[in-house]
Amino acid sequence: MNQRTSRWSAVIAFAFVGAATQLLWLTFAPVTTAAAEHYGVSESAIGWLANVFPLLYVVLAIPAGLLLDRWFSLALSAGAILTAVGGVIRLVGDDFAWVLIGQTLIAVAQPLVLNAITGITGRYLAEQYRAAGIAVGSASTFGGMILAFLLGAILPDGDQLPTLIAIGAIFAVVAAVVLVLALRTPGQHHHARPPAGLGALRIAWSDPFIRRLCLLVFFPFGTFVALTTFAQPLLEPAGVSSSTTSVVLLLNVVAGVVGCAVLPIVAAKRGWELSIPAVGGLAAAMGCVAMALAPGAVVAGVALVLIGFLLLPALPIVLELTERRSGAAEGTAAGLIWMSGNLGGLVVATVVGLLVHHPGPAFFIAAIAAVLALPVLARLRPYLHPTPVREFGPSGG
Repeated sequence: MNQRTSRWSAVIAFAFVGAATQLLWLTFAPVTTAAAEHYGVSESAIGWLANVFPLLYVVLAIPAGLLLDRWFSLALSAGAILTAVGGVIRLVGDDFAWVLIGQTLIAVAQPLVLNAITGITGRYLAEQYRAAGIAVGSASTFGGMILAFLLGAILPDGDQLPTLIAIGAIFAVVAAVVLVLALRTPGQHHHARPPAGLGALRIAWSDPFIRRLCLLVFFPFGTFVALTTFAQPLLEPAGVSSSTTSVVLLLNVVAGVVGCAVLPIVAAKRGWELSIPAVGGLAAAMGCVAMALAPGAVVAGVALVLIGFLLLPALPIVLELTERRSGAAEGTAAGLIWMSGNLGGLVVATVVGLLVHHPGPAFFIAAIAAVLALPVLARLRPYLHPTPVREFGPSGG
């Protein structure tokens, strides 16, 4: 296949919608206290505006994948439009009920968008560019998180919430319009339709390689979600202020964006698809142990930045392996991957949360979760076959 068969414009349009889902998801995370006071509800209630996303993802990941495998452009367009509609609904009334309705719609749409990372690259990019495309799509989701944190820092007060919400709505609407227009031109790479009903699920789940990838992603997701959720209270007894922790977590996600944009491409080119996640798992475990034994701002800063750079790229690497393997069931297979990751986040974060007043044991639990990925990686190696060295980059146009 030559370079002209790639349409990066569709992938970039998708990346903006992916970023929009994360921006809208985390709108209230940096301003939880101000939002609770503004809407007259508890901070726990504001927390549910974010918690509804992983819960609904676990439920909707497979149905969304089945829809994408059967009607890709229609399902992805619906996800983009629902995301935009949810963002706009949050502006209808300046009260908690309207915000919750909007967040729920966005949470329903999220699996239709994120499950499509492998599908959009498989349809619009030639094979040698797909690892780069998945890296861009994955990095964009973390870019949306960064934008949410930055906007929260710029507009931190309760009376600025309408402006904060309006920015998210505008971003989502523009991104949705651009993606829907891009999807009007079909991709040039043929994708066979899976059997009707649950056929795609049977195809994906019958592959032991896909099942082991699901188990693999459970652990790094769990460690990352646990650390980002509870780093502040776990580091507070060591004298690390909440503002310092916020800066460190922002740097963690920035490092993750850089890692996701670079390391998966290197992994696919060099055949390091299992080596880089192994290094990431070891780095995460060592970082957690360091924070357990010597908590402090410097140790946390170094550990969390390294964890972001080395651990988060496991996601696009796993998605790229899934795209290579799953064929007609790629949307459903990606749904299984995302579902397992979100489930890992819920499980590990819950366990760490129970130990939030005992930082040492909590960090050790996060370290154990990261280490558990290593034996899974060892069991994946026999399934990998040598692949041709690929060329990378968006120069194909």
